[in-house]
Amino acid sequence: MILLRRLLVMAAFAVWQGGFIFYTAVVVPIGTEVLGSARRQGFITRQVTDAMNGCGAVALSLMAWELACCRDPRRYRLWGRAAFWSLMTACAVGLFVLHPRLEALLDVPNEAIIDRAAFRPLHRAYLWVSSGQWACATVYLALTLPAWRAEDRRI
Repeated sequence: MILLRRLLVMAAFAVWQGGFIFYTAVVVPIGTEVLGSARRQGFITRQVTDAMNGCGAVALSLMAWELACCRDPRRYRLWGRAAFWSLMTACAVGLFVLHPRLEALLDVPNEAIIDRAAFRPLHRAYLWVSSGQWACATVYLALTLPAWRAEDRRI
């Protein structure tokens, strides 16, 4: 059961965070170049973020299960992982709240932004929250791998 739990967590984590990195580092620049516009790429990204946020919800659920089941003897790691999981979850909630607010400022059929002055700060906040979530996920992973090693030593 431990192996299955870890495989599910790692697969969900890889899809979620790996997808985020690949999309932001590769797909967005290529899409912007091919489409000739960051705005046009943004109208694709608005749909992709729904899927990424859904993957995040699944990954966070699996991570909560794993966190509750892991028998790491180091309390500081357990509390650290719980804290970073909480921060990632708070970021996920923030993204779920911000996304419809951004959507409301878009004229999707015409690929236009209705109110640029209102859109920019919300979009900037969305990008910062996404980046913060990625940073928390990186620290969470850095704490999880030694926790698993310590758990294996106890078995």
